[in-house]
Amino acid sequence: MRKIIFNMLTGAGVLLVSIVFISSCSKSNTPGKITATPPVDTTKPKTPVTYSLIWSDEFDSTAVKTKNWNFETGNLGVNNEKEYYQAANATIEAGNLVITAKRENVGGQLYTSARMNSQGKVTATYGRIEARIKAPLGAGFWPAFWMLGSNITTVNWPNCGEIDIMEHVNADNLFYGTIHWNSGGGHAQYGLNTTIATAGDYHVYAIEWDNSEIRWYVDSTQYVTANIANNVNNTGAFHLPFFILLNFAVGGDFPNQPINDGLLPAKMYVDYVRVYKAN
Repeated sequence: MRKIIFNMLTGAGVLLVSIVFISSCSKSNTPGKITATPPVDTTKPKTPVTYSLIWSDEFDSTAVKTKNWNFETGNLGVNNEKEYYQAANATIEAGNLVITAKRENVGGQLYTSARMNSQGKVTATYGRIEARIKAPLGAGFWPAFWMLGSNITTVNWPNCGEIDIMEHVNADNLFYGTIHWNSGGGHAQYGLNTTIATAGDYHVYAIEWDNSEIRWYVDSTQYVTANIANNVNNTGAFHLPFFILLNFAVGGDFPNQPINDGLLPAKMYVDYVRVYKAN
């Protein structure tokens, strides 16, 4: 979330890959065990990894549960975003968290929205973290499902590390998965985008994370893997606890387009957020 442009840097240079697929999934309100197969390793056979649910928010209450989430408020002064964040823009509708971006003047900003985090309440180190989300499409829109290192208050960003599980900007069909960290020489980032033909529909966005790598998925399709084994490239931040964030930014450097006011109010729907541990 906290970046200006996506260069998709690797140690060898620039890498940018798009994978095209069409996928959808039905609404699920019954979380349980899931099984996923890691990427193929030609040096030794892999067996499927099983995961058990350890925490979830199914958004089945009448209001956002404050035992799970904190609200960030105001304009945070990052990425040249144009919104004023406030708790009133996060509601529960028909079993979904709904973050609504509006055209209204609050706190000196022309737009309002909501940004939530689980800092101090829910954290994860490794496992599978997923959410089923319907992303809003429109010029200047920037919804995100992401994570920050829990030690951000002491070491600051990017030293704490950042895992962007899903980001989308504007009205195209590209979704981004990225990590940010301090490589020892300053801010580094690595990630890829994937193309979803049904971009405006519900999809499950997830990472599977262990002490060797982070893998990104849309529905059942893996589209990028980041190597964090043995703290390669100073990636030690990704072996510590992270907390979860959900937000819908309006404007900013990444969308880099005029905001389409005609599409406001616009809504980001989150069916659930779930955290699993590997067995």
